[in-house]
Amino acid sequence: MYLLEGETTRAIVVSVDFFTPMVDDAGDFGRIAAANALSDLYAMGARPLFALNLLGFPRRLLDSGLAEEMIAGAASVATLAGVPILGGHSIDDPEPKFGMVVVGEANRDRLVTNGGARPGDRLVLTKALGTGLVTTALKNDATDDETIASAVASMTTLNDAACEAMMEVGVEAATDVTGFGLLGHMRSLLTASECEAIVRSETVPILPGALELAREGQVPGGSRRNLEDLASDVVWGAGIEEPLRVVLCDAQTSGGLLMAVEGTRLDALLAALRDRAVSAAVIGTVVDGDRPGRIEVV
Repeated sequence: MYLLEGETTRAIVVSVDFFTPMVDDAGDFGRIAAANALSDLYAMGARPLFALNLLGFPRRLLDSGLAEEMIAGAASVATLAGVPILGGHSIDDPEPKFGMVVVGEANRDRLVTNGGARPGDRLVLTKALGTGLVTTALKNDATDDETIASAVASMTTLNDAACEAMMEVGVEAATDVTGFGLLGHMRSLLTASECEAIVRSETVPILPGALELAREGQVPGGSRRNLEDLASDVVWGAGIEEPLRVVLCDAQTSGGLLMAVEGTRLDALLAALRDRAVSAAVIGTVVDGDRPGRIEVV
């Protein structure tokens, strides 16, 4: 974030994100990459202004049309977001990579951070978990088209409407859920806010087939590392078996927003999300405690 000199209310928010393909369709990959990059801005309550493409692609495959499909997919999502793509940069790379630099504007007095949660806040999640599990199973040819389609639909959905609802209600703390998984990003939010949380596992939305894939061992390395990294900060309740633990730590791509909203504003937030056709689940509560970042999963 950059505070404009001489400005009393405006701030520029900048983010960058790119990765290797996680789906087979090049256009879908571009759409996912664009939605994922824009999520960082939406999580802070910022309005995207423009984007720049970042492309790594093998020169020998330039005639395949795949690079054009990736760029076109990203452009379609950027158009939905009302964001012009003003150019970018490409390099010869044996392994394809794609992403974006995104630049946005926010009101510095209404900036949403991951340090604004307070005891009593309710935790609201706007997308189901499991994209890491599904895309790993896809690479291993171990899942079906319907499961893949559900995950792609989630990953290509912008968080713009969720951001609008968040700002309308006055949410002060949020983060998007990506590579560190739900509990990893929640820990960061709680640590910055000097709070703890209780998560009710039965209320956490999960993509169709994702829990079964965890049981079958279709687990990405990032999700396993997340689970190991959280070992000292998460207290698992009786009956929370390993597959569900994996889902709650699953490394997400273009996940939803995790918001901490004051209890008196919860109903207003849920109504604002419904009005914008955004699915959301209340998954837990922020609590006081002497171990910031600690999460109890029940």
